[in-house]
Amino acid sequence: MYAVVDIAGSQYKVREGENIRVARLDAEEGSSLTLSDVLLVGGGDEIQVGTPQVEGVAVEARVKGHGRADKIIVFKMKRRKNYRRKKGHRQPYTELQIEKIVKAGETEEPAI
Repeated sequence: MYAVVDIAGSQYKVREGENIRVARLDAEEGSSLTLSDVLLVGGGDEIQVGTPQVEGVAVEARVKGHGRADKIIVFKMKRRKNYRRKKGHRQPYTELQIEKIVKAGETEEPAI
């Protein structure tokens, strides 16, 4: 089963047990998040598309940590004008582990 989730203005395709990097979120490391902006849910032959969100579906995730991505170089130049600017940038991110995709009406069965 997979879902397309809107997190901080970006859309991500997620599966259970998967780790994803998203734009920095204001959440503590180790805390749980419930992502309710689910745009699409699919699995097997059935696909549910929301208008704009799918009702009664949520994605549960755990914050694994925060970090900064690899440095990129931003270089601007205008030829023959002696204009050169060089800057570096590291984008902050939050790493999430997708725990489960929960549909309304599903009951969690206890493990024996």
